[in-house]
Parts: sequence; C-alpha cells; structure tokens
Amino acid sequence: MSPVLLIILTVIEIVLLVVALALFVIVITRRLRSLANTIGQVSDGAVRSIQGDVFLVGAGAAILNRKLNAIAKALPAIAEKAESLAAARQTRGQVPQQTQAQASGTGWRPEIGQDPAIRRG
Repeated sequence: MSPVLLIILTVIEIVLLVVALALFVIVITRRLRSLANTIGQVSDGAVRSIQGDVFLVGAGAAILNRKLNAIAKALPAIAEKAESLAAARQTRGQVPQQTQAQASGTGWRPEIGQDPAIRRG
C-alpha cells in the first residue's frame, strides 16, 4: 500500500472515531438531562411532602412546649409538697406505707411486695 493511501485511511479512521465519540457524548447528555428532569420532579414532590411534615411537627412542638412549660412551673410546688410530706413522716416515725395509705384514705396502692395480695413472680 502506498503511504498516501495509509494517510487517507488513518485520517478517515480518526474522523470516524471522533464522530462516534461525539455521538456517545450526545446520547449521554440526553440521558443525563432526562435523569435531571426526573430527579427534579421527584425532589419537588419530596420537598413539598417534607415541608408539610415539618409544619405539622412545628405545630405539635409548640403545643408540647406549652404543656411542658406548665409542668415545669408546677414542679417546684410538687417538690415542696413532697419535702413537707417526708418531713411529716420523719416526725411521726417510720410507719409502714400500707397503713399510712389506709389511714389517710388517699387510695394510693402500696408498692409491690408490701401488699400480700400482690405477689412477685
């Protein structure tokens, strides 16, 4: 074969290679754009869903915070009452819990193990 023919065939081969690579790049670009559009649609729906959930959590958190603040405000009074009851118990002497509950009429049940009707398993 002549050197001129080999040069022409090499140039044609290079041009075909470049054309094939260009076609692959075009096909890949179209697929990536399609994927980007699909992901955009899915993410828009997911973002809206998440925003709705966050709104519900935010509203619930405000209600829970109000209730927890009310409980937190009541805790010092409850602690004072518990301390006064403990001080009263110490002044009366150690009386079994079951007889205190029956005498006071509060309806509190004794702890497990102190009530003969409740047996540990």
